[in-house]
Amino acid sequence: MSTTIIWTIAIIAILGGLLALVLYFVAEKFKVVEDPRIDEVEKVMPGANCGGCGFAGCRAFADAAVKAPNLDNNYCPVGGNDVMKKVAAILGYEIKEKAPMVAVVRCNGSCENRPKTNEYDGASSCKVKAALYSGDTGCAFGCLGCGDCVAACQFGALSMDPVTGLPVVDESKCTACGACTKACPKQIIELRAKGPRGMRMYVSCVNKDKGPAVKKACAAGCIGCGICQKTCQHGAITVENNVAYIDYTKCKLCRECEAMCPTGAIHGVGFPKPLDKEAVKTRIQERQKKAREAAAAAAAAAKAAAEAAEPVKKEENNG
Repeated sequence: MSTTIIWTIAIIAILGGLLALVLYFVAEKFKVVEDPRIDEVEKVMPGANCGGCGFAGCRAFADAAVKAPNLDNNYCPVGGNDVMKKVAAILGYEIKEKAPMVAVVRCNGSCENRPKTNEYDGASSCKVKAALYSGDTGCAFGCLGCGDCVAACQFGALSMDPVTGLPVVDESKCTACGACTKACPKQIIELRAKGPRGMRMYVSCVNKDKGPAVKKACAAGCIGCGICQKTCQHGAITVENNVAYIDYTKCKLCRECEAMCPTGAIHGVGFPKPLDKEAVKTRIQERQKKAREAAAAAAAAAKAAAEAAEPVKKEENNG
């Protein structure tokens, strides 16, 4: 009986050893060697795992950054330039610094500007509401007011204003991760450059309807009149699909478009002084007057030159 037990134990031990040896060789053959720099990069990441970089989380971003030939297509909006400098130092890459971004709500449709036409009685979700119908106001493009963007923000940078019914961005907390832009079914939230010393211009409207329909739905919507585009001297404003858009890479922050906008759809943010619309309009009128005078003078000079050249041509023809 004792011999049987001994042989049983020995056989089991031998089989266990053989199986362990097989597992070891299999593990060695198929093991995945991970670059140790991935751990180093992950350690300097903010750890938000917000997905603003386009990856599932900070670990996925670190893996992609290590495998990439450069960092041109990899950027952490939460950590910003400071974190990216640390990542570049670990990987031996160079980075191009990017301007700080911030979320901007492009809707003027407050309760006062955009009165309700019906009452919504359903799930408190912008996504659900947008799937059911165009909204409870006359504007089919504006904020639905259920706060999906607020729920999506992991940094407490968004809140709903009970007076206006619109989301408000806390610039000091916004990391420009883009979660709110993805959560908004109406796409009224945009990431824009903060601008020098926090000054920036934007059109707070995305309504693509024609002017009369916009005015009927919202008192402060963009009517696509094009006055701002004609006023801008820097080519920063375009009007497409009946709505104006300001290219922040071209905008010089002169605020002339804001002063000339007939509905107040253009907003200037972060400026140290309030806008003096009358002073700006006077400046524009004087510039336009000088331009007309210069054009008239040039036309008169061209006409005089043509008249002076006429007798010479006649003499040449007679000769």
